[in-house]
Amino acid sequence: MTGDAVPARTVQAGDWVVYILCCADDTLYTGITTDLARRLTEHNQDNRLGARYTRVRRPVALVYQQACADRAAALREEYRIKQLSRAQKQRLIAAAISD
Repeated sequence: MTGDAVPARTVQAGDWVVYILCCADDTLYTGITTDLARRLTEHNQDNRLGARYTRVRRPVALVYQQACADRAAALREEYRIKQLSRAQKQRLIAAAISD
């Protein structure tokens, strides 16, 4: 976790959040939002609002979330997570679950 991040248990409405989804084909998708419930619905519904990547990999499930101080911090953390290998992402998810 970076210095810009806040523990997931303190996520509040309007916070910038980095999230990881597990797709139906067992791939992982990482994104950012200020409304996690809305974004998860967009990813799972048959519309153009969800990411192209997740449209063909439904249903998706939320497996990780992390609040960030602001949009810039969320973008940095999203980039950092996207650079990780699948195994490293799985360790990040497992560590968050065990907290």
